[in-house]
Amino acid sequence: MISNLDKYLFHQGTHYNSYSFLGAHYDADTHSTTFTVWAPNAKQVEVAMDKNNWTGKDFKLERLDDSGLFSATFKVAEDTVYKYRITPEHGEPFLKADPYAFYAQKRPLTASIIKNIDYEWHDKQWMLKQRQQNHYMKPCNIYEVHLGTWKKHDAERLEKDTVDSYTDKTYYSYREMAEQLVPYVKEMGYTHIELLPITEHPFDLSWGYQVTGYYAPTSRYGTPQDFKYFVDYCHQHDIGVILDWVPAHFCKDDYGLRMFDGTPLFEHQNPYRAEKRGWGTLTFDFGRTEVQSFLISNAIFWLNEYHIDGLRVDAVHSMTDLNFENHHPHEKIYNDEGTDEHKEAVAFIKKLNQQVKKLAPHAIMIAEDSSDITSMTTPVEKGGFGFDYKWDLGFMHDTLDYLEIHPEERHQHHTHLNFPMMYRYNEKYILPFSHDEVVHGKLSMLDKMPGDEWRKFAQSRLLYGYQLTQPGKKLNFMGSEIGMYAEWKDKEQVDWFLLKYPIHNGFHQFIKDFNKLYVREKALYELDYDTTGFQWIDADNNHQRILSYLRKAKDGTELVIVLNFSPEVYYDFRIGVTQPGKYKELFNSDAKKYGGSNQIISKYLFSNPLPMHGLNHSIQGKIPPLGFVIYKKVKERKKSPK
Repeated sequence: MISNLDKYLFHQGTHYNSYSFLGAHYDADTHSTTFTVWAPNAKQVEVAMDKNNWTGKDFKLERLDDSGLFSATFKVAEDTVYKYRITPEHGEPFLKADPYAFYAQKRPLTASIIKNIDYEWHDKQWMLKQRQQNHYMKPCNIYEVHLGTWKKHDAERLEKDTVDSYTDKTYYSYREMAEQLVPYVKEMGYTHIELLPITEHPFDLSWGYQVTGYYAPTSRYGTPQDFKYFVDYCHQHDIGVILDWVPAHFCKDDYGLRMFDGTPLFEHQNPYRAEKRGWGTLTFDFGRTEVQSFLISNAIFWLNEYHIDGLRVDAVHSMTDLNFENHHPHEKIYNDEGTDEHKEAVAFIKKLNQQVKKLAPHAIMIAEDSSDITSMTTPVEKGGFGFDYKWDLGFMHDTLDYLEIHPEERHQHHTHLNFPMMYRYNEKYILPFSHDEVVHGKLSMLDKMPGDEWRKFAQSRLLYGYQLTQPGKKLNFMGSEIGMYAEWKDKEQVDWFLLKYPIHNGFHQFIKDFNKLYVREKALYELDYDTTGFQWIDADNNHQRILSYLRKAKDGTELVIVLNFSPEVYYDFRIGVTQPGKYKELFNSDAKKYGGSNQIISKYLFSNPLPMHGLNHSIQGKIPPLGFVIYKKVKERKKSPK
């Protein structure tokens, strides 16, 4: 029985677990299923399935007064495949998948499946820890993964195999992926896995960004319980799980949300505002209260029902800007104040983030936002959007633009490196090198680097060192850690065979060692969002193409970081330090075991009271070519009293 309160809250846009009554809910005690669907402009709704030859006969839902909801309970078993047969006010009946279905058929089939998604969790300790800690002061080094192409089974293709059926044979299941991916991520020193969308979607090559089943983990890799096992396994091994989540738009497939009851329901009523022309999708109607209940409930569903640790909200700019795709004057549309702010979407985002804070306090919310709108990570009550983090796409573009320049010409472009620090504390940033940077002819991370093979690998190590020593959390896409020559091949697995070659194996070892150093050294993450955690030593050495700075921890520990974007070796290079004493080379990207030229210093460096870079003391060391070095002051042992 659906309560009047449920109906009221759903229509008010304030029902944040609307999945508890909408959709298909199986009762094991009565062996029956209650179906409820929102279709306010339908004349009639029935449940179509094998039992009635997909006609809907004898399974008619009852309209619940004037609520726009249809509901009924039938003796229908779990795992039954079904759709809603919707008869519009005008026109012929059509079939739709359930917007709230917990499970769906594997593509190319499109029906929903009745599923109980109960699961016995074993991650209580992890979940408790997430609620108690300040994530801003914890290490966060994210490994971004597309489950379908991280690793594949070597399967034989038979004559009877379609493209889809053969592809399915190559996929690792959620459970297999847990037992393969999680130990690898743990060994490599990453702290989190971020998954490209795993919500149900019809087309493999959309990578999950064009969704049909917002409440269903894709059946490509297994059942809902299998996916819960994956998340549980991650948590038991101290790995967080972040999902890419796509509330900006949805795909137009006939069985999905488009024209759900014969009218625009989930999409905007105005076709011009609804169309995402560049992506061939439809924009949600963020001002419609029932859509707000649908989407916010969906976020809460993944965070609480699946214990997800955070959502990376895709394409925020496309939501907040009415003219995201309208570049010519005749295309422009404006709000009632004459600006191009999408007011309803902005209000929705703020409401979303406020509710996540209340209902899933363990979770983090991340904005993938390409706009220059400020206050993305400012709390809503202080006038912001309420996200916890924002991707720093400016840092990503500036850094890659700089490194793609030939080293001999970089002195003219030094501001690409020091400019990001001018705005770094305006938001709480994550520094990403994501899948978007290694597809569509953009080249792999390795192949972006100019020069011969040695220089490419040296500069790739330098790029990673620059990213991990800058303030902000980190994200890198799978495959980049082995130095792939090829772009992400979204039909094939990562080129793991490359690890047979010493230069790739050395790079892989470098990533592993440096990731683990990052987690060990609090100075590299503890004060990411506090201006006291970073201090320039020399931001303007464009002539030598060197950047140097300090990273600091709360206890006063300092790391001296020197990055050399030139191919020169700088012998006897003097660098200012704040503290007198004995220093050691904590890390050097040019070590022989990483494929470098081994321009390292194994002896201690003793400070000199010679002022340098505005600091009262200095040390003299050797700076490797196209590499970086980190120095750390050695703590003197206290002499025991006689």
